[in-house]
Amino acid sequence: MSNSEGNKLWGGRFVGDTDVIMEKFNASIAYDQRIWDADIRGSKAYVKALEKAQLVTTEEMNGILQGMDQISEEWSKGMFVIKPGDEDIHTANERRLKELIGEPAGKLHTGRSRNDQVVTDMRLWLRDAISTVKDDALQLISTMVERAAAEIDVLFPGYTHMQRAQPIRWSHWILSHAVALSRDVDQLQEVRRRVNVLPLGSGAIAGTPFNIDRELLRKELAFDDISINSMDATGQRDFVVEFMFWTSLCVTHLSKMAEDLMLYSTKEFSFLTLSDAYSTGSSLMPQKKNADSLELIRSKAGRVFGRCAGFMMTLKGLPSTYNKDLQEDKEAMFDCFDTIHAVLQVTTGVMSTLKINQSVMEAALSPDMLATDLAYYLVRKGMPFREAHGVSGKAVFLAESRNIALNQLSVEDLATLSPLFESDVSSVWDYLSSVEQYSAPGGTAKSSVAAQVEHLRNWLKKQK
Repeated sequence: MSNSEGNKLWGGRFVGDTDVIMEKFNASIAYDQRIWDADIRGSKAYVKALEKAQLVTTEEMNGILQGMDQISEEWSKGMFVIKPGDEDIHTANERRLKELIGEPAGKLHTGRSRNDQVVTDMRLWLRDAISTVKDDALQLISTMVERAAAEIDVLFPGYTHMQRAQPIRWSHWILSHAVALSRDVDQLQEVRRRVNVLPLGSGAIAGTPFNIDRELLRKELAFDDISINSMDATGQRDFVVEFMFWTSLCVTHLSKMAEDLMLYSTKEFSFLTLSDAYSTGSSLMPQKKNADSLELIRSKAGRVFGRCAGFMMTLKGLPSTYNKDLQEDKEAMFDCFDTIHAVLQVTTGVMSTLKINQSVMEAALSPDMLATDLAYYLVRKGMPFREAHGVSGKAVFLAESRNIALNQLSVEDLATLSPLFESDVSSVWDYLSSVEQYSAPGGTAKSSVAAQVEHLRNWLKKQK
C-alpha cells in the first residue's frame, strides 16, 4: 500500500494510488477551506462529547482543544499551509492536528463520519451567513424607508403595463419595494430555523454506536434542535436549497426594482440621476453614463436562479443518504451568498445616493391619468361605477379626437356626455387632491404613506 493512500482518512482497504486526475476531481479543499472556522468549532464540541463518553481522557481533550485553537489562529492569519494530500477541509485540519499533538489526534474522529461532519460545518457556516445577509437587507430597507419619509411630498406617474396609470407619491413606489424586501427578511428567519438543526452524532448513515451526548453537542454549538433521523440528517440538503430559493426570490425583487430605476434614469424619463459612484462610461461615446450597477443587479438574478436550478437537478435522482454528488452544494451555496451579499450592498449604495428630478417627475403627470378620477366624480354624484367608467372613456375619446388634453374639455362638452357634470368638475384636475383621495390603509395619500413608513420603522426595530 502506498503511503499516500494510508494517510487518507479512508485509505485502509485501498491498494495502489488514486489516479492524479481523479485526486483533483475528487478534492474539495479549493473551495471548502472556506468553512475552516465551522469545522474547528464542530470538532471542539465533538471532543467534549468524546471526553464525556470516556473515549478520550481529559488530558487528550485539552490537547486537541489547544491544537484546534492553534490551527484556528493559523487559518485566521492566513498562515495555514494546504498540503497535496489534503483533499478536503476535514482532512487538512486533522492532518495538521496530528502534526501538532501527535497520536491523540487520531481519536477525534471516533464515531464521527465526514458525512455528519460536513453537514454540521455547512449549517454552522450558513447560520452565520444568514445573519450577515439579514443585516444587509435591513440596512437597505432602512435606507429606503428613510428616503420615502424625506421625499413624501414628491408626486410622479405610477405605471401598469408600462403605461402611465395614476398619479402616486414617489415614496409609495419606494415603499412597494421595501415591503417586498421586508417579506424576504421574515422568510429568511423561517429558513434559519430549519438551518439551525444539529446533525452531528448521526455518523455516516446509521447513527453513532458510542455514548455521544447529542444534547451536549447541541448546546455547545447553539443549535435549536437535534436531527430526528440519521439517514435523513446526512443525506439531505433541503436547508441549502431553501437558502437558494430564498436568494432567488430576494434577487428577483432587487432585479425588478433595478429595472424600474434603469428606466427612470434614461434621458427619455429623466426622473432620477444615479451617482457617478454607481455608473460607468462608454469606451466610445463620451456623453454616455451607463447604469452598470443596476444592470449587474439584474444579471445576478440569472446567476442565482442557475445555481438553484442546477443543484436541484443534482438532487433529483439521488438514492438515499450521502452520495458524493452532494459535494456540489458548497460552491452553489457560497456563490448564492456572495452574490446576494454584494447585490444588497450595491442596491443600498444606489438608493442612498441617487438624486431625483422632482420637477421632471411632476411634469410627467398628464390629465389623461385622471380619467379614473373623472369616473369617481360621477360615482360620488350617484352614478354606478360601470356606467361612470363608460362616460369617462367617452370623454377621453372626445379629447383625443379634438387633439386636446382631457382637462381642456369644457363643462358644456362634458355635459353632452352626462348631465351630472357641473362646474365643480374643475376640482378633478388637481394631482395633489387625486393622490389624497387614496387615504385607505395601503394607499398613496400622504397619511397612508406616512403610516406605511411608521409600520416599517416599527418592524425594523423588532428585527434588531
